[in-house]
Amino acid sequence: MKSIDRWLEEYGESHQNPTNKKIHWICVPLIVFSLAGMLWSIPHGYFGGILPAAIDPFFNWATLFLLFALGYYFILSKPIFLGFIPVIVLVLAGNFAILRAGLPLFQVSLAVFVIAWIGQFIGHQIEGKKPSFFKDLQFLLIGPAWLMHFLFRRVGIAY
Repeated sequence: MKSIDRWLEEYGESHQNPTNKKIHWICVPLIVFSLAGMLWSIPHGYFGGILPAAIDPFFNWATLFLLFALGYYFILSKPIFLGFIPVIVLVLAGNFAILRAGLPLFQVSLAVFVIAWIGQFIGHQIEGKKPSFFKDLQFLLIGPAWLMHFLFRRVGIAY
């Protein structure tokens, strides 16, 4: 398996243009957030009320996917893994807030997802390079880590 440094270096190769980078700072978090919302919307069975009421809403496909992503980050980098824990809590809390507000989570998430991906492709058109995930789907999980590594570097945390 590649090291986190190698993944980030490869991802960075197609993310040099300052405008593309700015677009990624907006669109990557929106894609993660909206993907979680769409996954949350997929019907699922539950344990018939066995789970405590406070936990039951979070027993869904979004939580499962985000736990998988956390596992991936744990393998790549313990600091990146730890950095994503509060991010994932915010993503789940934000989607739960949309539900609590009575808004249609799937439709809101789908609209945000499509708009954010259009932004990503505009950024790559400006960059003049294809998105990294065309080379390897793992780059879909590296994008958020790439942003996290910039935050870590800014505050002096080794990743």
